[in-house]
Amino acid sequence: MRVPRVAGGLFFALLCASWAAAAQTYPAKPIKLVVGYPPGGGTDSLARIVAPKLSERLGQPVTVENRPGANATIGVAYAAKAEADGYTLLVGASGEMVYAPGLYDRLAYDTAKDFIPVVQLSTNPLIFAAHPSLPAASIGELIALAKAKPGALFYGSGAAPFQAAGELFKKQAGVSIVNVPYKGAAPSVTAAVAGEVPLLVVGLSALPHVRSGKLRALAVTSPKRFALLPEVPTMAEAGLPGFEVTPWTGVFAPAGTPRAIIDKLNAEMTAVAALEEVKERFRALGVSGEGLPLAEFNALIKSDLGKWPKLLREFNIRAQ
Repeated sequence: MRVPRVAGGLFFALLCASWAAAAQTYPAKPIKLVVGYPPGGGTDSLARIVAPKLSERLGQPVTVENRPGANATIGVAYAAKAEADGYTLLVGASGEMVYAPGLYDRLAYDTAKDFIPVVQLSTNPLIFAAHPSLPAASIGELIALAKAKPGALFYGSGAAPFQAAGELFKKQAGVSIVNVPYKGAAPSVTAAVAGEVPLLVVGLSALPHVRSGKLRALAVTSPKRFALLPEVPTMAEAGLPGFEVTPWTGVFAPAGTPRAIIDKLNAEMTAVAALEEVKERFRALGVSGEGLPLAEFNALIKSDLGKWPKLLREFNIRAQ
């Protein structure tokens, strides 16, 4: 049995050597960043901020390829089938990477099996915001109001992660508030500003309306206060310990991509994200570019995959 073991060891050594050689010459041709959304959205904008800076560092063109459809799952499935050579990467958000398994009965990809995380680009905390006419200036007052009038309050949401946050709030706070779904964040914000719904769960696209006073931010869903809204408490500070919903955006490579290439991409993209120009442009989009170290990002994805699909099914939230 010694010969097969020696042969196996030799094969593994040769494989590692080939991976190392590939990393030394990588990249030798253009790199493609696949985005599952049309041009102009948040994920697309992040990719287009990163692409030229990454190109400068790697010495090869880095382009963005939009493959929209089915809440970005078409683009993710396309990237999952790409060659595992580091030349086709996915810029994916938590919606399609960890929420989608709970929204669809079948997907053409498995996040845990088909992808390797490369880097976390951003975190995108949500806001619980209210129309100024709502007689609740804090989460505590909102809970008291909802308990006094069960089923009488409504909240708007424009995407599954927003609705999931709203339903999780209801569960933890022990209140009954009715969800009003909208087809996207923009119409939900418009409705809240107009007073059509008194409460809104949304991303930081609503920030201009909060700053203008058209909406009142009650809390953010991140574990710590967000730099762009330092005066707004977290849900935990507002009275719901352990409440955390922090959507994110990251870069992924197809499973099987050599570790040396993953490490090189992680180092270069981390350097790009640290550029002050990039940070400023991220902040303009309402996101934080303070990504987790790769090992912690891996752990976050694993945790989210164990949490959100189960909760989405429990709350009966399905793809729209």
